[in-house]
Amino acid sequence: MIGVIPKSGQESVVEEFFQLFKTPWEFWHAGRGYEIIICTGDEIPEFDAKVIVVYGSATENLDSRLGVVARDPNQSAILFDGGTTIPIYRGLLTFSEVSKGAPLLNANGGIAGLRFGSANSTLIRVGYDLFDEVEFLLSDGQPAENAHIPTLDLHIEMLRTWILDAGVGLLEIPPTPSGHPFVVCLTHDIDFAGIRNHFFDHSLWGFVYRATFGAVRNFFRGRLSFKRLLQCWLAVLSLPLVYAGWIKDFWEPYEWYLEVEKNLPATYFLIPFKQRAGEKVPNRYASRRATAYDVNDLAQSMAVLLKHGCELGVHGIDSWHSEEKGREELARIAAVSAERKIGIRMHWLLRDKGTVGVLDRTGYAYDSTLGYNETIGYRNGTAQAFRPLGVRALLELPLHIQDGALFFPNTLDLSQSEATRRCLAIIENAKEHGGMLTVLWHDRSHAAERFWGDFYIGLVQTLRACGAWFGTGTRVAGWFQRRREVHFERLESKDGVRAIVQSYASESLPPLNLRVYVPSQDARASVPTGQKTFTVSETPWEGRTAAEFDSSFRMTLGAAVDFSTLGTRS
Repeated sequence: MIGVIPKSGQESVVEEFFQLFKTPWEFWHAGRGYEIIICTGDEIPEFDAKVIVVYGSATENLDSRLGVVARDPNQSAILFDGGTTIPIYRGLLTFSEVSKGAPLLNANGGIAGLRFGSANSTLIRVGYDLFDEVEFLLSDGQPAENAHIPTLDLHIEMLRTWILDAGVGLLEIPPTPSGHPFVVCLTHDIDFAGIRNHFFDHSLWGFVYRATFGAVRNFFRGRLSFKRLLQCWLAVLSLPLVYAGWIKDFWEPYEWYLEVEKNLPATYFLIPFKQRAGEKVPNRYASRRATAYDVNDLAQSMAVLLKHGCELGVHGIDSWHSEEKGREELARIAAVSAERKIGIRMHWLLRDKGTVGVLDRTGYAYDSTLGYNETIGYRNGTAQAFRPLGVRALLELPLHIQDGALFFPNTLDLSQSEATRRCLAIIENAKEHGGMLTVLWHDRSHAAERFWGDFYIGLVQTLRACGAWFGTGTRVAGWFQRRREVHFERLESKDGVRAIVQSYASESLPPLNLRVYVPSQDARASVPTGQKTFTVSETPWEGRTAAEFDSSFRMTLGAAVDFSTLGTRS
């Protein structure tokens, strides 16, 4: 069991952090025994534990006792942990080379972490406040230049490594469904629903320009083959036949996506109302945000998608700032989908600091707005679904990869080979840290003039080959919610812990993993560098029964849990 001593006001951040690092913990109580203690508090009491990690960007009362000599703090910095870089946003205290202790962590300003060891205990002094960093990441989010770094996931990885290197075992429920390395949520924003809906408007003339002059430019830039160039021109020439209904509308995406994603459920976000640009849109082209289709026009296509196990969500117009309009938008899509749980992604990814609270009070099951328009990566530093600070029930499914960010000239403007490299880096992070990977491919991106369909086919094939679990937004949110509802209790009789799921939904979802790190026998002696070995075992667990672990991490399954007697705890 980990005992946590936070600064005043950090309690909710600590609770969310340990939903992401799902391991037994509690707020520190005097008189209770802990193998691990994590402290960011202003006053650090005397205590005994096998691993003590003290975080803080200000000089602590124990620094002089330890022989730590601090330098002037930096407002922000970059940590270096082996070959990994980790940005620090809320201040970093570095330590002089004359400090006692072994350097553990370096930064661009000097030593950022020190290790003090003995035969029975390891103390680690780190020059930043972990929970201040987590609060920043989950609230403000990272600047685009650091989007490629899963900063919060790396903080979890570092803490886990320090504990294991000290020879202390861990029980953890990783963010990976049993039998799968990570989760994938394929999503599509339906902004146009066919070029036939656009007649002599800016969308049509923009397409004509890009499919003629723009296509020639892309051909000479090496971004478009001669065959694709001809197809662009043919698409322009075919417009009268499309409008007459004599040939298929090449912007209609549903059959194409169902073929590419065969047997993979996807989520389609639909704009609820025709010709509504929305209010408070901070863009001089705000009127272009209005859609030319109505959801009732898509009834037949939507029925086909639902039949294939796909999901319909809200591509919100005003939900980001108005509960009243948000309920209206939610009700419109709920009527089409006939589902009780509805998720949302805001059109143009519009949001402000109050958006998650508005969406939570409106009643959305999840949001998938938190991502970048200008790049790909981790706005909140994580590949995990999380609960934004201050909300009651809403889960955030962060957006990681989107087509426009990869290929638009005014965003990353990548070649397909460079886009592949960037996406593979995110996939490798998902393999290493678990969590989810949310992909957005828009409705017209497979067709002329974009022709980003071939790239998407390759991306989906790569994700299939990884063995990832694919789920709709609601099912993915449901799986992460089940993991959140696991509660750890002390077992004084066994000097161990008991894991129970506080409530259990009946829908079929992949089991959780009970992962145990046990120090190897030869790892119990003191190792000055802190490098110790351990074994890892995993057990699939659906949560219908309690799982009990003794002090040696031997597991037994208890009796079936009576969920009617438990209150939901998340």
